[in-house]
Amino acid sequence: MSKSEDVINPGYTYSWNTDSVLPLQDFLTKYKPSMVQNDGKKPWIWVQGSAPTHEERTQEAIEEASALLKEVTQRVEAIKNDESIPLRSNKKTGVKSKKEVREQVQAEATEKLKEIAIKHGYVSGKWLIFASADKVDTIWSNLAKSLVSGPLASTFAYLAKVATSPESRESPNYQHLICVYIPDVYDKVRVTEVMKILLRNHGIGLSGVKSDLYTALGIDSKHASGLPSTTWKNSALISDAESKELRDAFFADLASNKVTPAKELLETATSDVAAAASKPKPKLKKKADVDPFASDNDDGEGDEENKRKQELQAKVKRAVPKKKATDDAFASNDEEDEAKRKEEAQAKKAKSALFAKKRQVSDVGDEDQRPRKRKPAKSQDREVSPT
Repeated sequence: MSKSEDVINPGYTYSWNTDSVLPLQDFLTKYKPSMVQNDGKKPWIWVQGSAPTHEERTQEAIEEASALLKEVTQRVEAIKNDESIPLRSNKKTGVKSKKEVREQVQAEATEKLKEIAIKHGYVSGKWLIFASADKVDTIWSNLAKSLVSGPLASTFAYLAKVATSPESRESPNYQHLICVYIPDVYDKVRVTEVMKILLRNHGIGLSGVKSDLYTALGIDSKHASGLPSTTWKNSALISDAESKELRDAFFADLASNKVTPAKELLETATSDVAAAASKPKPKLKKKADVDPFASDNDDGEGDEENKRKQELQAKVKRAVPKKKATDDAFASNDEEDEAKRKEEAQAKKAKSALFAKKRQVSDVGDEDQRPRKRKPAKSQDREVSPT
């Protein structure tokens, strides 16, 4: 980052402040860091909560600090190449190692840079936060709203920005840098206050505080001077144990509130139903009753109309039982038919029995009339035989 990256360019589309026409929520929805690609013209998305409360003579500070940084870089390089400085220290003789000599020069330079910044009023800086691509939208949205009208709004933090996405999607582990700006990085008490809000209310992992002067000078972890790239490390403000405790408290609250949205939705729905029930129903809602003859007019238009409705409804009521009676008539006819069929079957059976009986009698009569084979009578033969 350079000095220009700590300043919002006039007319920049991807920036929001309290004078913007677009509401903050709409802005955050429209411009998500995971969706906006940096084509070289939109590297950041900005949200400003309030204006900085001090003036900075940035150019003077940068010029003086640049001269110091150049000198320090040369001294560090000389220490590295000085063979008279041992690699290891000697406590007996008091000789310092290369590392100790280098760190002493760097510590003195850090203090001088602080003096230059304070002298010129160039003391602004930012908390550094890194967020993965799958979480950056949520983290950024919560931070932005907190800065404008949430917990961060009660601190001296006044501005925030987030890096957009690279054009190439070949970086699955890309980390979005988020900066929360503060007006004075050397105000330890107020810097710590912001830190605690970020930990307790947002559960964010922090990467230290960096001065805008350091950004303008191009000081990073790989700078030849070897100067620390941050003005404050986390452990220099609060202990690691306290940091962990604050973050754990945030995640504990988050876990316990997982069902809150559903509960609130249910309560809201219940209250809406109760409110609707308490309201007097319009008379037109009587149409909900199944009445094919109901009038579209409110309260009717006269006795004649009401009388006509009553007569029609009465006809409907009278028509219903008739249908049942018809159904019973059909049921009765079925019973009569069944009885008739039984009677005919019995008559047919009796007729068949009678016919069989007559046939039997007829067969007997025929048998009596049939010529019989006469047997010779022995008595008669004896009578006609000659004596």
